[in-house]
Amino acid sequence: MVFYLQVASRARNELIDITGQVTELVKKSGVSSGVCHLFSLHTTGAITVNEGADPAVRADIARFLATLVPVDAPFSHGEGNSDAHVKTSLVGPSETVIIEGGRLLLGTWQAIFFCEFDGPRTRKIAVRITADE
Repeated sequence: MVFYLQVASRARNELIDITGQVTELVKKSGVSSGVCHLFSLHTTGAITVNEGADPAVRADIARFLATLVPVDAPFSHGEGNSDAHVKTSLVGPSETVIIEGGRLLLGTWQAIFFCEFDGPRTRKIAVRITADE
């Protein structure tokens, strides 16, 4: 079963916690054991799992990626968002999380983030929830 999440970013580079939204979709699906696949439908937005307790971690990731791939690097792509394409390739457009007991199997400090690299924008994430056979 496929669901779609909409995420609205407020900044050019931002990690947005979508764990709550994904948790609600898992509950809605009724799947008690299986997997939850998340896929960004954008070439300048990624998905990652990382620490959700300390917002400094999100800021550190965004800041490090901005340093690693600066917006003003000498890119050939003429739209002014080449850094966002590179960051998305580095982080990746998807994640898979195990579902067990009707819940996402995340560690104590883990959260799911949509990584915005070319915002602010409204983004769409495909979420496929698959039950074990």
